[in-house]
Amino acid sequence: MTPSSPPAAGAAAQRSPFFSPQQLQPLLVKVPEITVYFWIIKLLTTALGESTSDFLVYQINPYVAVGLGCFGLVAALILQLSLRRYLAWVYWLAALMVAVFGTMAADVMHVVLGISYVVSTVFFAAALAVIFVVWYLCEHTLSIHSVYRGRRELFYWAVVIATFALGTAAGDLTAATLNLGYFPSILLFTVLFALPALAYWLLGFNAIAAFWWAYIVTRPLGASIADWLGKPYLGGLGLGDGKVSLVLLILLVLFVAYLSLTRRDVQRRPPEPH
Repeated sequence: MTPSSPPAAGAAAQRSPFFSPQQLQPLLVKVPEITVYFWIIKLLTTALGESTSDFLVYQINPYVAVGLGCFGLVAALILQLSLRRYLAWVYWLAALMVAVFGTMAADVMHVVLGISYVVSTVFFAAALAVIFVVWYLCEHTLSIHSVYRGRRELFYWAVVIATFALGTAAGDLTAATLNLGYFPSILLFTVLFALPALAYWLLGFNAIAAFWWAYIVTRPLGASIADWLGKPYLGGLGLGDGKVSLVLLILLVLFVAYLSLTRRDVQRRPPEPH
């Protein structure tokens, strides 16, 4: 797969005598560069989304909590989609709200609607596959390096929402339904997270497929870590969702602030074809 060219407006701007394509690229791509910071913050947002969702649901009226989560998600996505370039704090705020509401969506299907984690995992996996297929048929690429403002960004966030809901259901499936507990689930998803990287480095596995595989697995991995730290059952340490959320939030703010100041995650040059 190869990233396609920028939208027509971006291509026209690239012909300007005042700006080079290298200068314009950071203004076009709406997602961060994939570095070690990306994976650290991704795990922090997934874990924080899990612990925050559970904390809100048990501390206030569950319906009010879900309503607040939905409002926060819509507001954060509107802010992210309205920007013309990537901003670290806006992007990760949107990702965090997706994590919070994605957890709530999966839990509502199980607790309120009585749908098993097996069925919800299969449902969200099928929904994710459909989004990927439609995205590729429309754009002919799934590369994160070609997520520009407009239709591609909408596809990207649809995938992100589906992965978070899928990951929540899959994490609960392994820990509760399969009775592995939280810590064995962490070990399982850590192995699954490492596999695409090893396949890419050692076997030449497709870079785009490796990225999305790892991206999907980070959700159940982060959620299992948060549950293991906060919950008093299924082998958890029982530290409490509130305390876990506070520590994770502080770490998340520190990492995002660092990237906002250094801009080390801004894509600075046109990507090479994969």
